[in-house]
Amino acid sequence: MSDNATENNPAKVPEENHIIAERKQKLAELQDKRGIAFPNDFRRKNKAGDLQAAYGELDKETLLEQQIPVAVAGRVMRRGGPFVGILDVTGTIQSYVGKALQKDSDDWKLLDIGDIVGVTGILAKSGKGELYVNVENLADFRILTKSLRPLPDKFHGLADQEAKYRQRYVDLIINEDTRSVFETRSKVINVIRRYLSERDFMEVETPMLQVIPGGATARPFITHHNAMDRDLYLRIAPELYLKRLVVGGFERVFELNRSYRNEGVSARHNPEFTMLEWYQAYADVNDLMDTTEEMLRTVALEVLGSTDIHYQGQDYNFALPFERISMFASILHYNPDIRAEQIRSLAGASEVAEGLGIRVKDHWGLGKVQTEIFEETVEAKLTGPVFITEYPAEISPLARRNDLDPEITDRFEFFIGGREIANGFSELNDPIDQAMRFQAQVAEKEAGDDEAMFYDADYITALEYGLPPTAGEGIGIDRLVMFLTNSPSIKDVILFPHMKPKQVD
Repeated sequence: MSDNATENNPAKVPEENHIIAERKQKLAELQDKRGIAFPNDFRRKNKAGDLQAAYGELDKETLLEQQIPVAVAGRVMRRGGPFVGILDVTGTIQSYVGKALQKDSDDWKLLDIGDIVGVTGILAKSGKGELYVNVENLADFRILTKSLRPLPDKFHGLADQEAKYRQRYVDLIINEDTRSVFETRSKVINVIRRYLSERDFMEVETPMLQVIPGGATARPFITHHNAMDRDLYLRIAPELYLKRLVVGGFERVFELNRSYRNEGVSARHNPEFTMLEWYQAYADVNDLMDTTEEMLRTVALEVLGSTDIHYQGQDYNFALPFERISMFASILHYNPDIRAEQIRSLAGASEVAEGLGIRVKDHWGLGKVQTEIFEETVEAKLTGPVFITEYPAEISPLARRNDLDPEITDRFEFFIGGREIANGFSELNDPIDQAMRFQAQVAEKEAGDDEAMFYDADYITALEYGLPPTAGEGIGIDRLVMFLTNSPSIKDVILFPHMKPKQVD
């Protein structure tokens, strides 16, 4: 990147380069005067938020009497006369440097907005009721890190929304709302981890580099291992390894994992994403749905303090039971012009699909066509929270067939706000059926479907040792956090989202 932090605004280039040059000169002066440009001997003893919580209610006279010594550090966000606003991870506090010290302090004279400072002094309160640190000695106000680039005056000074994602470090400095989103994300993950651990689930780690990518229908990323001279794949899901662990006797396992899918970048998709997957022996799809409801209510209450959630103009109540409806019934419900008999046969469903502009491929069966109709006409309307159940076996190669209707599976997908958040099912533990489904996937791949699964012979071997009746689920953490933080794009909840190459004139 060039020295210009606002490449997309050429009018600012000369001015900003001039500011950077001035700040580099100030850094050189600090080096000459102190001998050390970036000191590392200051030790912070207090944080702004902690001081506000402990002493914010005391009046100025009481603080004056108590003479409380403090040492704070953070980034300079504003200056006004003798006051300097300092931001740390917990909030903001001011420091006060009197005129007598200002005239003799090189650090004060060379100070700029954005510098990181260490300040020692006595805690006091202004006439407006704001806490500040009263600096009493020349050496107690120090520049620890000189900022060479100017911060935007306000966030839209960062140029545009895209700059938010490309320069997340600036976004985090300037934008309190952005920091709040990622603090919420961290809390969500912590609550989920605690929820499962308290219910005897063991957290595990499975390979991210895999010989065979499995556990989902998706296009993988391919890399090459030089020492073994073989291609490997970044995992698209940890599912098959987690189920191997259940075969091995770990009856309840989960992984908060990174997965990778070589697909498009959009408001809903990032090629690198975070998933929760958990597996439970001696459970079925209904247990999963019950657990999902309870876990998401727990997350909402502990993270947001309420089961009432507002997302993109719509209100949701997690205290109420989540709706459950089959895929077939949902097509009829959201398409009153489609009759049940029309989509019960391949010919009829294909005719309906073609009428919707869906190009039906020769190798598709009835289940695939029904799924395409569902995705085209229903998904976006599912405000939810709702479990869509009974997915066709044809598009569910790892799910257990339903005992009453082998054409469907004991599987659901969970939707909120028109987005799929989770996918779960009673696991297929019949190795013969699983081998046949893998073979069908291989045929799909040979027919041109580059998202179809590979044949995983070792996983079939694992099933032949015996997988107990098991249920498993994956939840997209990024999409869940979007919902809980009222964020319209997945890029808003990923610290460093993947971006298309920047166009530079």
